[in-house]
Amino acid sequence: MYQKIIIVGNLGNDPEMRYTPSGQAVTNFSVATNNRYTGKDGQRVDETIWFRVSAWGRQAETCNQYLKRGRKVLVEGRMTADRQTGGPRVFQRNDGSYGASYEITAQSVQFLSSQGDDQSFQASDGMSSAPEADDDIPF
Repeated sequence: MYQKIIIVGNLGNDPEMRYTPSGQAVTNFSVATNNRYTGKDGQRVDETIWFRVSAWGRQAETCNQYLKRGRKVLVEGRMTADRQTGGPRVFQRNDGSYGASYEITAQSVQFLSSQGDDQSFQASDGMSSAPEADDDIPF
């Protein structure tokens, strides 16, 4: 059996690093992915899904050092189910509505924003699209 998930999104907050009792580094951060589409009623819908990411070892230290809130990342890893429910972690927002976050144990984290990109996080930002000119594709 095998599972893999790949997400691209923006960090919702600065990473938090800690160490296990055995001395292994673990860094946790949240990533928001965005989807924008037009609903059946013709209205534009912005959908944000949150992922909680855990990175371990040297990768955890690197993430803690270079990642900041709002930076774009690509995370490749495996989903981790909530131990109580077997699914995503469900929570209630301050306004009374419910939301869910999905847990990922990172196997690879790629930094997509340069250090000079100090954009503030906006949940409504769409993901960047592929270039439209396909003249340079070698196949």
